[in-house]
Amino acid sequence: MTFTVKQEHFEGPLELLLDLIEKRKLFVNDVSLAKVADDYIAYVKHLTEFPVADSAQFVLVASTLLLIKSKSLLPTLDLTTEEQASIDDLNHRLRIYERMRELSVRLRPLFGKNVLFPRGERRLDPVFSPDADMTAANIFSAAGRVLASLPKKEFLPKVVVDKVLSLEEMISNLTKRVTESLRMSFREFTGESGGQNSKKVDVIVSFLAMLELVKQGLINVVQERHFDDIVMETESVGIPKY
Repeated sequence: MTFTVKQEHFEGPLELLLDLIEKRKLFVNDVSLAKVADDYIAYVKHLTEFPVADSAQFVLVASTLLLIKSKSLLPTLDLTTEEQASIDDLNHRLRIYERMRELSVRLRPLFGKNVLFPRGERRLDPVFSPDADMTAANIFSAAGRVLASLPKKEFLPKVVVDKVLSLEEMISNLTKRVTESLRMSFREFTGESGGQNSKKVDVIVSFLAMLELVKQGLINVVQERHFDDIVMETESVGIPKY
């Protein structure tokens, strides 16, 4: 179902109407553009789906015909550059359309003479056709090379990190022990802090705590000879521990 223009002097498709007007076989003033628009609106209302592309083309052609008719009725009417370009574009399209119609008459006798893919011919389905070198051994070898090239997953050993007393905790512990004992050796303190198997890090933190207390003037330290034990004393009176 296509739209058909029905006028007093013409009845047929819109393309034919444009063709007659372009060839000046039909005077544009004899066509009622208002009736063409009303008929097209009535035609669209009876459709199940709105023809977007056809409607846009109809609006373009109808507006261009309106310009042509206005220019015919008012010869002194000055058109804008855009309006004149629309008329020129329509004329160009009509010439192309007329050329296509002329060529279609010549192509009709040639249609169907040299058929590349005749209708009904069964097309072959693609099949797997491996090369002669694609044997089971070669496939197995190629798969092995692919697997060997994959990055290896490294399993890192689990490391258990022992808890280490902070310097602040060690200073507090050393202050308490020296205050309770008034006099205490460094070796005795490190032995009580971590036992006989005291780790080096505990001894280092204990030594730093002792230096900090010396710096603050809370304890005095005495070492008679090199590598001897260090004796720590304090003048602060606390609760003795025996």
